Amino acid sequence: QNFFVKKILALLSASALAFGLSAQSLYFPPLVGNAWDTLSPASLNWCPDRIDSLYNFLETSNTKAFMLLKDGKIVLERYFGTHTATTPHMWASAGKTITAFMVGIAQQEGYLSIHDTTSTYLGPGWSACSAADEEKITVRHQLTMTSGLDDDVPDHYCTLDTCLVCLADPGTRWAYHNGPYTLLDSVMEIATGTSLNSYTAQKLKNPTGMTGAFVTVGYNHVFFSNARSMARFGLLMLNRGSWNGNPLMTDQAYFDQLVNSSQNLNQSYGYLWWLNGKSSYMLPGSQFVFNGSMNPNGPADMFVAMGSEGQFLNVVPSQNLVMLRMGEAPNNLPVPFLMNDEIWAYINQLSCAPTGMAAPTLPSARLFPNPCGETVRLSSASALARIDLFDAQGRLAASFVGAGSGGAEIGVGALPSGHYWVRAVFEDGRTWTGPLAKE
Repeated sequence: QNFFVKKILALLSASALAFGLSAQSLYFPPLVGNAWDTLSPASLNWCPDRIDSLYNFLETSNTKAFMLLKDGKIVLERYFGTHTATTPHMWASAGKTITAFMVGIAQQEGYLSIHDTTSTYLGPGWSACSAADEEKITVRHQLTMTSGLDDDVPDHYCTLDTCLVCLADPGTRWAYHNGPYTLLDSVMEIATGTSLNSYTAQKLKNPTGMTGAFVTVGYNHVFFSNARSMARFGLLMLNRGSWNGNPLMTDQAYFDQLVNSSQNLNQSYGYLWWLNGKSSYMLPGSQFVFNGSMNPNGPADMFVAMGSEGQFLNVVPSQNLVMLRMGEAPNNLPVPFLMNDEIWAYINQLSCAPTGMAAPTLPSARLFPNPCGETVRLSSASALARIDLFDAQGRLAASFVGAGSGGAEIGVGALPSGHYWVRAVFEDGRTWTGPLAKE
């Protein structure tokens, strides 16, 4: 009896989902070919000179591909250098979000439960923890970066048992740790009885027209595809896991868990997705909790797939927007999560100002001397709420609160020599970022 009840409920859920999605009027490109409907920037009142400013910023920051979709249609698409629409590029850690989606599909099909222990699939002894501690770690802990395993090991990408050392009880500590994440691939392969690439092709790529594949790079499994395939995944996520009336993810409870706070330690992290508009956030390699939104210039309901060197896939349900950037590490520009915020600052200025109305402005600031020694001054006409310094890997190096008007003198004598990024948060919520060299 329970079997038939579940079947009926599943059918009703899928029907309701398809009905709700059909009313959203999102455009979906054909599964095969290069045809993709466009929407003119002029129809959104976007000024050509401001689009050019955005493209100039992207080009000078080593961007390879940039796309912005509205209602599923392409508004902006630009490739730089020798990169083209068909050139594959790494997603880096942005590809974690594909893994999270596929875990949900595997659970939906009854192959696994995210509440199962990881040992259910990998067997005992997959870590250096005691048997009792290892048994506490679940698939959900892997999805939420709360395994309790020590991320401060010599190689946090390592998936060998000797690299996976228990530090805290699962669920009590958030730490961005690649090793436990990568083992999700093995969990899925053992649970489904097929390779990750084969399962992804069957359940995700073929139904959406995506191309690309996971490639083994060291310990990592890195997804490579062209920009339009990344855009297709963003459009799928914008439509809550359904493609043009075909609901790939019928488990809407799992979808909601994907893109909402998965624990109370890092409010800005779901199931391998970064979340904007939360009251606080944490960053890879740090246990510091920042107050405020991760990307103040971005929409509050935005969720982001984010990878090293600035691989971004932004999904904004409230505006029916998808925005992505593929590229290499920016030169003399913010580290990746800060760069995403810079891109949104330019997007926010795309709209042509009505006659007689001044265009919005970005806050200005200056660091001097730069390079610096023991101290550096950040000068700005706007009132400062906080100044944060990040090292070249994006880890918090120092933070100063309540700087006030006119700027602030920052003591950096205790920091080692090297390159840093400074982010100033102003009292009106705007932000400014810039590079700093310490001698």
